[in-house]
Amino acid sequence: MIKIGICGYGNLGRGVLAAIKNSKDMELVKIFTRRDPKTVKIEIEGDYVASIDDILSYQDKIDVMILCGGSRTDLPEQTPYLAKYFNVVDSFDTHANIPTHFKNVDENAKNSGHIGLISTGWDPGMFSLNRAIMEAILPVGNDYTFWGKGVSQGHSDAIRRIEGVLDARQYTIPKDEAINSVRNGENPTLTTRQKHLRECFVVAKEGYDLDKIESQIKNMPNYFSDYDTIVHFISMEELTKNHSKLPHGGFVIRSGKTGLNLENNHVIEYSLKLDSNPEFTGSVLVSYARAIYRLHKEGNKGAMTVFDIAPKYLSTLSYEELLKHTL
Repeated sequence: MIKIGICGYGNLGRGVLAAIKNSKDMELVKIFTRRDPKTVKIEIEGDYVASIDDILSYQDKIDVMILCGGSRTDLPEQTPYLAKYFNVVDSFDTHANIPTHFKNVDENAKNSGHIGLISTGWDPGMFSLNRAIMEAILPVGNDYTFWGKGVSQGHSDAIRRIEGVLDARQYTIPKDEAINSVRNGENPTLTTRQKHLRECFVVAKEGYDLDKIESQIKNMPNYFSDYDTIVHFISMEELTKNHSKLPHGGFVIRSGKTGLNLENNHVIEYSLKLDSNPEFTGSVLVSYARAIYRLHKEGNKGAMTVFDIAPKYLSTLSYEELLKHTL
C-alpha cells in the first residue's frame, strides 16, 4: 500500500481524501492542518488529523505528501520546503510563476533525493499535457483554451472582499460563438472578452448600495473589467440552494493544417465536465502520487511535471493489462 499524507484540508484536501478512499493501492496516514486538529471534522473514522507543526515527525511513515494549500502564498513556500523531507505533489496554478516554482522545488528535491511533482490537476495538468500533444501532432495551427461553465473560486473570493458583500459565486462561461468558430476550423483571433462571460450571484448586506457594488465588480481590474459581466443580487437562501456546489470544466482545442500545401484542416478537442472541481483535481493528484511513488522507487529525484511522466505510472493496471485491454 502507498502511504499518503495530506497537507491542508479545505475543499481540495477533502477531494484528495475521497480519491484515496477509492484507490485500492493507497492508504491515508495523516492529514496535517494549521487549525486545531480537534476542530477538524473528516469524512472517515479514525485518528487521522495532526498539527502541521508535527509534519516532519512523519518522514519515515509517508511515501508521498499531497499538498492542498493555495497557490498564492502556501505552495511557493510549502512545496520547496517539504521536498527536503518527502516526495511531494502539488497543484500550483499560477502559470506565470511555474518556471520559478519548478526551479525552487528542483533544487531541494535533488539535494534530498526526493521527487517534487508540481502543477498537476486539470489546468495546469491534464490540459497542459493535451496542449503539448496537440501541438506536436499539428505544428501548423493554433491552441484555444476555454474554461467553464464553472465556479471560479478566486473570482468569487474577489467579490466577497468588496465592502457590503456577504457571499458570492462567480461562474466563468465560454461563449458559444467563440467555441463554434474554433470547432469549425476558422482559426479566429479572439480577445478575452470574446472568449468568456462572467456571471455573478451576489448576496449583499442590508443597507448597501447595490449599484455601487455592481460597478465595483464590473470595473475590477484583472478580474472583471476585460469581460462582459452579469451581476445578479440574490438571497442567502437562494445562494445556498442553487449555488453551493463547485462544478467546473472546459475545453482545449487545437485547429491545425496538414498537407504539402496545408490544404487539409483538422480539429483536436479535449473537454472536461466536472460536478466537483476539487474532487476531480484531487483524483488527478492521487493518480500522480502513485506515479511519483513508483518513479522514486526507480531512483528518480528532482522536480517533475506531467510532461515527464509516462501514463503507465499512473495506472493501477499492470503493463501487461494495459497492453491487452487499454492500448
